[in-house]
Amino acid sequence: MVPWATQGFPVTGDVLEIGGGSGAMAEAIARAHPGVRLTMTDADPVMVEAAQDRLAGHPLVQARQADATRLPFEDESFDTILSFLMLHHVIEWEHAVTEAARVLRPGGAFVGYDLLASPMASLVHRADRSPHRLIEPEAFGPVFDQAGLAPLALRLSFGGRVIRFIAHKPGNAQNAPGSDITSRSSR
Repeated sequence: MVPWATQGFPVTGDVLEIGGGSGAMAEAIARAHPGVRLTMTDADPVMVEAAQDRLAGHPLVQARQADATRLPFEDESFDTILSFLMLHHVIEWEHAVTEAARVLRPGGAFVGYDLLASPMASLVHRADRSPHRLIEPEAFGPVFDQAGLAPLALRLSFGGRVIRFIAHKPGNAQNAPGSDITSRSSR
């Protein structure tokens, strides 16, 4: 799952995962990239506690409670920000993107994937009563631009139900992959 989720982006240095839930992806990232210093956050204290238990055997990984729209980190603290299937659970997801850009170092990238607006996604989220605001695919580019991020890759997957993204923070090109913007369907 990690190569698909990160789209082959080199996950190195100081990494922040926002909305990491119980830490399943953080654990997978730590195993796949044992040298990264990973901070996983979630707004729910119960999830953070579960993540702390799960990640106890990974000394370079920590789990912290944090709201993705008000991250408790200094500007330019991380080389990579990861977000896996959580932005649509943030009603003001644009603020989460802006916060990710704020704590991202120049040359770094915001990498992840999320569920897009569809009748099936709406039905599932109404049934489970989880707070959400499903995202239209054309919204990502303008929100990244407004946050000061340059979209490098916006890829639709699973019949257009999921979008995978890589957005670069201009500046030092140390972590930036090529600068071609792609928009294609892939699994």
